[in-house]
Amino acid sequence: MVMQQKHEPAATSIEYLDLDENALLLDVDGTIVDIAPTPRDVVVPQQLKSALRALARRTGGAVAFVSGRPLADLDHLFAPLKLGAVAGHGAELRVSGRDKPSRYDAPLGGDLRRQFEAFVATHDNVLLEDKGYSLALHYRLAPQYADAVREAVAAACAGYPKSAIEILPGKAVIEVKSSAFNKGTGVRELMRFPPFRGRRPVFIGDDVTDQAAFRVLPEFGGTGYSVGHKFAGLAGCFPKPQDVREWLYQMADAAAVKQE
Repeated sequence: MVMQQKHEPAATSIEYLDLDENALLLDVDGTIVDIAPTPRDVVVPQQLKSALRALARRTGGAVAFVSGRPLADLDHLFAPLKLGAVAGHGAELRVSGRDKPSRYDAPLGGDLRRQFEAFVATHDNVLLEDKGYSLALHYRLAPQYADAVREAVAAACAGYPKSAIEILPGKAVIEVKSSAFNKGTGVRELMRFPPFRGRRPVFIGDDVTDQAAFRVLPEFGGTGYSVGHKFAGLAGCFPKPQDVREWLYQMADAAAVKQE
């Protein structure tokens, strides 16, 4: 696999990925789709769905999402396409779109939910996303409340053992989840099953919530790439999601030519 450096801070072109030896693992928001004002506003280009379908076919299914979104959200966004997925920051795992998912039974306490609901009620345009196993406060529509959101999350979590819950800061969002799982534990589990087993994972992510997945890649001889800014120890960086999509389109086209 060759990546060409065009300008700092990003490496923007992977000429070819060996689809017989590698598995392709992709974060979603901020990685292959552009960040939107709210999670529901995200748009998935039809060309992206087609490219992912082609790559999944070419790899025998070794393409998966690794996302903080619930599995149901991913299926809705990419419909009618269904892929394998590490969803909900590792709370949900599905090896292929045909399989029944497995889930961690690690719901958050009602006290956290009540505190976050009370905060949202007094701060316009701060949104609470309740995933059951995690809670996320989105403030992209109200950036003036960024400090207030951080303080509210810290105060609400202060009474919990640090070993029990994890606070995940993201892009205009802070999420709280059980520490029993993360994207790294999900990737490690996914790689136990065919068609991922025996392949080298190539994972692309864009923020600190992806670091848990980056950390497990060496266990499988894998490679990590970031989007937007560099992370230590990775092989390269794409400037923006559009560049990742263009690479996926090019690779899907190359795979189609090889199959002819």
